[in-house]
Amino acid sequence: MFVCWGNICRSPMAEMIARAKAAEEGFHGVTFTSSGVSAEEAGNPMDPRAVAVLKQAGYPVGPHTAHRATAEEIEDADLVIAMESLHLTKLRQLAPHADHLYLLSDFNPDAVPGSEIEDPWYGDDSDFVVTLHQIEASMKELMKRVRELLG
Repeated sequence: MFVCWGNICRSPMAEMIARAKAAEEGFHGVTFTSSGVSAEEAGNPMDPRAVAVLKQAGYPVGPHTAHRATAEEIEDADLVIAMESLHLTKLRQLAPHADHLYLLSDFNPDAVPGSEIEDPWYGDDSDFVVTLHQIEASMKELMKRVRELLG
């Protein structure tokens, strides 16, 4: 499960990219989801700028409705991957015993430890492209981790 603030930009982008990468790897029975730590965007679709950037990069974009993460979702997921440290804090408040919480940048070997994926919502289309590249940079190692979990 990918997590950002409102579940309309970063986390659904990561979800769609991960689905595509998992399909390329031939993974079956793997489910990727996304959610937010805030309910302020609950019920809304993915930001149109995120959709446009994903499509321009050749990723299939499925339907998406934003929602806030629940303790049950956090506990049931094999991996919970947040975009920012603040999201990790909020997730730990919701599910204090969850021990499978990570930053997306943890899967990017070139990233500075603890680095965050900044919210493109406040910027323009070019910020969404930067976000796309930051997410893509973590996918190779993330898919290795998924392969390990699949045994």
